[in-house]
Amino acid sequence: MKKIIVFTGGTGRFGQVVKENYNRSKIKIYFPSSRLLNILSPASIKKYLKLKKPKYLIHAAALSRPMQVHDTNISKSIDLNIIGTSNITKICSDLDIKLIFISTSYVYPGIDGEYKECDPIKPINNYGLSKMGGEAAVQMYNNSLIVRASMTEKPFIHKSAFSDFITNFLYHEEMVKILFKVLDEKGILNIGGKSQSVYNFAKLKNIKVKKISAKRILGKGTKLNVSMSLSKLKKIIK
Repeated sequence: MKKIIVFTGGTGRFGQVVKENYNRSKIKIYFPSSRLLNILSPASIKKYLKLKKPKYLIHAAALSRPMQVHDTNISKSIDLNIIGTSNITKICSDLDIKLIFISTSYVYPGIDGEYKECDPIKPINNYGLSKMGGEAAVQMYNNSLIVRASMTEKPFIHKSAFSDFITNFLYHEEMVKILFKVLDEKGILNIGGKSQSVYNFAKLKNIKVKKISAKRILGKGTKLNVSMSLSKLKKIIK
């Protein structure tokens, strides 16, 4: 019997890759439009989920890029990333649906790196704060998994990359493979690739990418290391 999943954010960059790469022989995924499932409308969410009766809901609908929008339009950031996630959590709790929330490594302080899931969080920017707000709601629901992800689209879309910003980027296609192996986990889980600079990651696929400094562009106070420990993930999928 196929696992039935509802995936919010199907029109996003990651959602499109999920559509193209999941195993249709084992999983049935519904990708509702915002017209059918509006995360700002609890009634809309409940109506759709009662119709499809999923065992899991992967919540990837979010406001992400450009990062500046979380500074210039905090209302939109709060609505989509905090209130929308809270609505999803409440309805999943009401209907006893397993919730997988796609969060970000940007919730970590960005100072020492190699952060574990149990480490204190202190987001490095407003985007991270908006995701932390969503996490707060999800953590109140026991039947949930928060995925702190570090991922990007393939190919790397920028002509230059930070040489002094350390993270765990992996491509969306790799993320899909891992995500469906951890659906039944609970709590918080870091998912990413090798800890390295964005530049070193990007140049593996594009030798023409140019090196730039995050500190020089974003300022001296920029937090430069949001790399995560992946020890918990490795134990799960070994």
